[in-house]
Amino acid sequence: MRAILALEDGTIFEGESVGVAGRCLGEVVFTTAMAGYQEMITDPSCRGQILTFTYPLIGNYGTNSTDFESSRAQVPGIVVRELCDTPNHWQLEETVQQFLRRYGVVGIASVDTRALTRRLRIHGVMMGGISTLDSPEQLLKLVREGPHYAQIDFVAQVSTRSPYQWNAGWKAGQGQAQLQFEEGPRVVVVDYGAKQNIMRILHSQGCEVFVVPANTKADELLALKPAGIVLSPGPGDPALLTYAVENARGLLGRTPILGICLGHQIIALALGGKRFKLKFGHRGANHPVKDLDTGRVHITSQNHGYAVDPDSMSGSGAVISRINLNDGTVEGMRHTQLPVWTVQYHPEASPGPWDNGYILDEFVAHMRRETMR
Repeated sequence: MRAILALEDGTIFEGESVGVAGRCLGEVVFTTAMAGYQEMITDPSCRGQILTFTYPLIGNYGTNSTDFESSRAQVPGIVVRELCDTPNHWQLEETVQQFLRRYGVVGIASVDTRALTRRLRIHGVMMGGISTLDSPEQLLKLVREGPHYAQIDFVAQVSTRSPYQWNAGWKAGQGQAQLQFEEGPRVVVVDYGAKQNIMRILHSQGCEVFVVPANTKADELLALKPAGIVLSPGPGDPALLTYAVENARGLLGRTPILGICLGHQIIALALGGKRFKLKFGHRGANHPVKDLDTGRVHITSQNHGYAVDPDSMSGSGAVISRINLNDGTVEGMRHTQLPVWTVQYHPEASPGPWDNGYILDEFVAHMRRETMR
């Protein structure tokens, strides 16, 4: 079946329909990761985005019931050069085509993803649409007249509706975790669109993990008596999340805090900083980040379209601790007087390199030391 991709600048790509027939609109972005497509499609940080895979062959190991980062697909659409219809892997349960149809994702294949990525790198990410229903003119009109990605609070769409306690037996489609008390430090994850692997890792280290909605008030969070709080990754523009910024401000100095990706940006805004939109974002599993304290360089997994303005952090009490070696943007901060640390990338990986897991290890170790005092 024929499908078309239209960008708001008027560019049209033709290809073959994959996933479900229909139409989707979203911000067209690209990822350079070579594997982990199921994790990316189910990552809440990708909500509202049409995800272009630069790697030319997607789906060769299929999908399974383990590699979910949320309970469902989060992207409205995907763009690929070629979709494998004969995958082979010991964990294989479904093809990507079956997976996309199960979760209602619209997709297009046989697209020159090199040309598309080059256009997004030169002109910046932009709104677009995929359709099997419309003419190029009709789809372009819908794209240009539809709501813009930057105007929508996607966190409100992906955050949990009610608090719950995590346990390792949770799987996609099985509902919320059951209460199961642990002996380790209690950590509260504020869910702006948390990837499940954050909770898996914290739980595997013996933590008692509570997950709460994004709009939970600071006093309600502290009433849970956490040893520490993690502000999670999530989708969209942090400037729209005034409620999250206000709540984060109310936590400063009252408990240890680790901010990851969107959580990092929210802490920056809570400290009086500013954010700006990147031209084409950082999405992939191969971004080099330098730790300014140690001089070490780490290869990181990233998925974000906004960054912290370093000049705006002057006088905030926070110092820049990590920078991106590709473009010099802020990749992490630490407060000089408060137990607050942030990273712009994903220490929980999935997909991506595991060597940044030490960040979660260090946060858990800090909580354990504090609870022993």
